[in-house]
Amino acid sequence: MLKIIKIHRGSIMMYRNSPRLILLVLFIFILSFIGCTSKEEKMGPVTTEQSASDMEQATPPMEGPAAPSSVSSASAVAVIIDVDGSKLTRKQLDSEMRIKMEAIKKNIPAGRTQQIKAEMRKQIINDFTVRTLLANEVNRMKISTSDQDVSEAIERLKSSLPQGMTIEDFMKKNKFTKEKMYEEIRLGIKINKLVLLQATGKTKPTEKEITKFYQKNKEKFSIPESAHVRHILVAKAPGDDEKIKTEKKSKAEELRKRLIAGASFAEIAKNNSDCPSKNNGGDLGVFSRGEMVKPFEYAAFSQEINSIGPVVETEFGYHIIQVLEHFPPKTLTLDDNDTKARISAFLQQQKQQEAFETLIKKLRSKAHIVVYKD
Repeated sequence: MLKIIKIHRGSIMMYRNSPRLILLVLFIFILSFIGCTSKEEKMGPVTTEQSASDMEQATPPMEGPAAPSSVSSASAVAVIIDVDGSKLTRKQLDSEMRIKMEAIKKNIPAGRTQQIKAEMRKQIINDFTVRTLLANEVNRMKISTSDQDVSEAIERLKSSLPQGMTIEDFMKKNKFTKEKMYEEIRLGIKINKLVLLQATGKTKPTEKEITKFYQKNKEKFSIPESAHVRHILVAKAPGDDEKIKTEKKSKAEELRKRLIAGASFAEIAKNNSDCPSKNNGGDLGVFSRGEMVKPFEYAAFSQEINSIGPVVETEFGYHIIQVLEHFPPKTLTLDDNDTKARISAFLQQQKQQEAFETLIKKLRSKAHIVVYKD
């Protein structure tokens, strides 16, 4: 059975290990900072469209009537927005803008800085509004949290950090003191409880809803042909001449001979491979067609299981490939493994999100919000 299933973005399968509504606003107001460190590093330069989309998903849009904008005194000029008496000042806004822009500045395309700044400014103001409304509501309802809740949330936060980043690195990067982080986590837990209270009895999907979703999205349950592969790479360098390339290919051939003679693949990879996968014995995990360069893909999907294939040359260098497992394409059914449970979790999260948005609209309608002109 597959150990790793890679499905296209947006697929229901992304919720395979999804827990209950995990600290919804904790992720909005804290883990949004992680997005500036992990997502951009993986996906490349930020585009205006990506930035706007991510920000729209991070918080519900600002909507509903607000009190007329006004500036009546010199002190009011420094206020950006007032939400039931809680004020976001220009100094606070500028400080948070600097932190967020610093985190993504290397990924901003030329000529897009002002557009991204404008979108980020809207996001910060919206975050402040939503956070204030929710904080006031949990206080009004006297919702509490425990030390165990906080400890569990910290562990979730740690597991969400980019590889190699510690909780201390996270706090330093985002200018968080330990006290401030714990304060935000406690608030996130309380808000999570508030949303769950609003959604009680309304979020569990019915069998009919699960079946309907499956029928309308059957293509999302298709698992493409995939292979579990490990390899050893003797890497090329940009300045390599033909002599050096020949020497490197010869090295790969010698390593292959040692493997065929019975040497440990993991040990040979650890001591000789130029790929980061050497730390895992050369294991690349499971991947589907279209994810690797063509020569590598052809070998991965044509070699016999466990055989040590011939040296394969790609733009990256010379590879010795061993296919550990091969999985034909298949379509999961409602009775296949935990498909129904995954759909149920996905639909439940959708309903919880709807409950959250309904709650925000309700709180907005009762709040006194003044947006000041620049």
